[in-house]
Amino acid sequence: MKHTLSYFLSAGLAFLNFFPLIAQVPSFHFEKETIDDIDIGYGLEIGDVDGDGTLDILLADKKQFVWYENGSWQKHVMVDNLTERDNVCLAARDINGDRQVEVAVGAQWNPGETNDTHASGSVHYLIRPEDPRQNWQAVQLHHEPTIHRMRWIKTGQDDYKLIVVPLHGRGNKAGQGKGVKLMAYQMPDDPHELWDTTTVDQSMHMTHNFAVNDQQGDASSFLVAGREGVNQFVYEGNDWHARRLEGLDQPAGEISLGALNGQSFITTIEPMHGNRLMLYRGEDFSKKTVLFDQMKQGHALAAADVLNMGKDQIIVGWREANQEGKVGIKIFIPLDNQGESWMHYFIDEDGIACEDLKVADLDDDGDLDIIAAGRATKNLNIYWNTEVNN
Repeated sequence: MKHTLSYFLSAGLAFLNFFPLIAQVPSFHFEKETIDDIDIGYGLEIGDVDGDGTLDILLADKKQFVWYENGSWQKHVMVDNLTERDNVCLAARDINGDRQVEVAVGAQWNPGETNDTHASGSVHYLIRPEDPRQNWQAVQLHHEPTIHRMRWIKTGQDDYKLIVVPLHGRGNKAGQGKGVKLMAYQMPDDPHELWDTTTVDQSMHMTHNFAVNDQQGDASSFLVAGREGVNQFVYEGNDWHARRLEGLDQPAGEISLGALNGQSFITTIEPMHGNRLMLYRGEDFSKKTVLFDQMKQGHALAAADVLNMGKDQIIVGWREANQEGKVGIKIFIPLDNQGESWMHYFIDEDGIACEDLKVADLDDDGDLDIIAAGRATKNLNIYWNTEVNN
């Protein structure tokens, strides 16, 4: 069922001093469509699963890894009951040029067990059948305990690696002890064979999420948010290089990259599962701004130009009721090219306890849509970007 959410920002606003800036913000209109009732919705990915040229939705739910076929949004189960405990994450990307995503998954979610690899954590690569609507074959790979997030990253012209990030280091208790073992997996020609694994870093503690920044050649990088703040890891010259971002030294959980007038910015949720939406911009990301501090269990974040403004907006979601009793998803809109002034509006007010969200053009109309999974609300929603008036 679709529900209309319309926002016309240039009318009825009392901020007269900002009116010249506000007038430059387009009005926009979203339609909310719930495509499934889910258990938890731990993680989302977007990609073409069946090779028909349209983007599908992939979901790591409590006990199933599934995908939803674009158009009908019919649900197809890839793997059911993979491990004894919950699923937690997945990575999907076309890494071999066949226009269909390759899928890796993480399960056996047991964050309190940091030693026993049988009781905590798993990494599997899923081999697609001839018909991807049938069950996929799971190939078990090496793993550490508390596997929590994974992404494919481009490390060369035709080379990709799977980056896997646990929540804790092995034997780590309350953030004390060994650091988190960030790992890069190299898929062999035959995925049933042994995958090479490289330890990228082991200096951080209690990491939570990370953002990939693909670049030309083999100079790609990713940013990891954790207890120590944000670290950058660059793949260059066939090796990994680490750099601490000195200005981003506060504990953080979610992280995303965006751009304003061609200048990069970083946005985070602080602390882990926190209440503050943060913006870091300028040289070395030294300019720090608190955009919002009224979340509870902030858990979903993306930066993208959904309003076709030529500069990115920030979309953020949280999963527990805040002091006002609200859960939901908000969009933060820059009113200038420097990111000095922002306005924010609900995309969904109280309709979703947001666990994860992604941004993609699902209907190929040139406008980015928002896809979100709700934990307590147990819903998987598409927010169709149906109208942007500049």
